[in-house]
Amino acid sequence: MSSVRSRQQKRKTERAPAVWRGDVVSRPTTERATIDHSVQRKVGVSWRLVSGFIVVCMVILLILMFQTDFFKVRTVTVVGATYIDPSEIFRYTDIAGLPIFLVDPNTVRQSIIRSSRLIADARVTIGWPPEMVKIIVEERKPAMVWTQYDIRVLLDLQGNILRQPRDEEVFTNLIHVIADQSLNEPPLPENPIPLDVVSGALQLRQLLGGVEILQYNATKGLGFRESSWNVWLGTGSDMPNKLLIYEALRDNLLGRGITPVEINVADTRAVYYCSDLEFCDE
Repeated sequence: MSSVRSRQQKRKTERAPAVWRGDVVSRPTTERATIDHSVQRKVGVSWRLVSGFIVVCMVILLILMFQTDFFKVRTVTVVGATYIDPSEIFRYTDIAGLPIFLVDPNTVRQSIIRSSRLIADARVTIGWPPEMVKIIVEERKPAMVWTQYDIRVLLDLQGNILRQPRDEEVFTNLIHVIADQSLNEPPLPENPIPLDVVSGALQLRQLLGGVEILQYNATKGLGFRESSWNVWLGTGSDMPNKLLIYEALRDNLLGRGITPVEINVADTRAVYYCSDLEFCDE
């Protein structure tokens, strides 16, 4: 009995005292989630309508771009042209009145190079108005002036005929070659002047500082007039050696009191002179 009482007393002592909290209502430990059974309506967007609207806008934009004059090529900007008029280059492009969206830069470049011998290369860029087409050209530089049958033309380093110079143009820095009637026809663009003739004339331009005009004969080649006689040096790149031979022969003749009317060094293996004009023309 004593053991039972002792256990009961121990249990009483282990109980915690209760605290009175007034009218506070105890809350459940777990709250149930409120379920909203109402139906929410979503605003629907038709992507078909949106796509159709975009397509219509694009079609209208394309019509405006291709039909209005604002996007049509009326002129071009040309850079680097010295010997050719920019209006000529625009004519070579063959894009006047074409919508800018149909202009192919490579096609325009090929058309320009093909149409003018004066243009060595061109670079074409496409942009937006007002400078829609810009063309940077690289011209073939004239190397000499050639006159044949009273027709004066400009030649490049390869002997190609570039064009006829305008009346007001003066090329004091270029050697001028005048061909005689030994040639059969006037200079033609499809018949370039032989390269050995051009190279020989350019060499003589450097070697003969005071000579601005050279002569050309189909048989005797290039020549010039010194004092009262003609000098013929043929063609090719051996002009320094031919001039040395000519000067030695000239000095020898004058030293002997002989005044020639012509000295011919066109062929260094058969150099000759003549003191009678009729004999030289045979």
